[in-house]
Amino acid sequence: MFDFKLTQPQQQAQPGLDEKQEDLVYDLVIVGGGPAGLTAAIYAGRARLETLVLAGSIPGGQPANTDIVENYPGFPEGIDGPELAQRFRSQAERFDTRVVLDDVTEADFSKMPFTLRTYGATYRARTVIVATGANPRRMGVPGEDEFYGRGVSACATCDGFFYGDKKVVVIGGGDSAVAEGIFLTRFASEVVIVHRRNELRATKIYQEQAFANPKIRFIWDTVVEEILGGQTVTGVRVRNIKTGDVSVIETDGVFVYIGMEPKTEVFAGQLELDEWGYIVSNHRQHTNIPGVFVAGDVQDPLYRQIVVAAGTGAIAAMEAEKFLGEYPQSKVEKVVALGGTCD
Repeated sequence: MFDFKLTQPQQQAQPGLDEKQEDLVYDLVIVGGGPAGLTAAIYAGRARLETLVLAGSIPGGQPANTDIVENYPGFPEGIDGPELAQRFRSQAERFDTRVVLDDVTEADFSKMPFTLRTYGATYRARTVIVATGANPRRMGVPGEDEFYGRGVSACATCDGFFYGDKKVVVIGGGDSAVAEGIFLTRFASEVVIVHRRNELRATKIYQEQAFANPKIRFIWDTVVEEILGGQTVTGVRVRNIKTGDVSVIETDGVFVYIGMEPKTEVFAGQLELDEWGYIVSNHRQHTNIPGVFVAGDVQDPLYRQIVVAAGTGAIAAMEAEKFLGEYPQSKVEKVVALGGTCD
């Protein structure tokens, strides 16, 4: 049995949480309370599946950390990110989905029904959708957390519009950093790309476009040591790693692209992961384990958009419904035990 435990202090059970879930088997348990997980819950609830969402201790996903969302369909004037996250949850609960604010600490996909343990209880499920998302990797410098959402961002598509005729700094040298830097030139008056090496890691076509863009300039062999500001960001303190020289770059915003970290630790050793730690799936959101599906950023290293995550959540829920309808419990248990596939 897989027995992974998070290396963090034990948390208290959620008040009022039922400690004895062993006799209840849900049709579907969704791990993750962001756009992918809650969209899956909406579809599952409408299909009359007995559905539970383990939304984590801080639900909402990336929208909950975004001031304004202007690229989600149906909101021409834009919508406050936390409000959008709450609307996802309210719509899921309208269809009798149970949402629990608790984190999964252990998972056992070796036999049916599957078992998921949280800080507060143990849950069992005939099918599971993993929608735990991915977090932008942080630099870990002073000011970064303080100004996140107030001048520090990891999504140019989400926030670039707010920097019209302003100066922004982009941190990183890979495809995401350079592509998003190019995108930001649609709005900003100047884009400064700060990279710790003396050459980019981005693909050649991105490099050619960036070098040819008059709004972009590069600062090489340099790392950020602090983000400065008052109410909002006003600059970054940087250090040249070759000379040791320290200077300040004045800026209105900082976009950080030094990688993403998919939240897959609990499932490592059971679900197939790629070299970057993302869950491997097919175009129908199936994982390597029959009955376990995946949706959202935890399996998407490329797009990381709310609308894309929601779409994969819908697919995963429809596939879970189909799986439950096509395969009797006894057959599912046998297939899972043999490590086979129900495709």
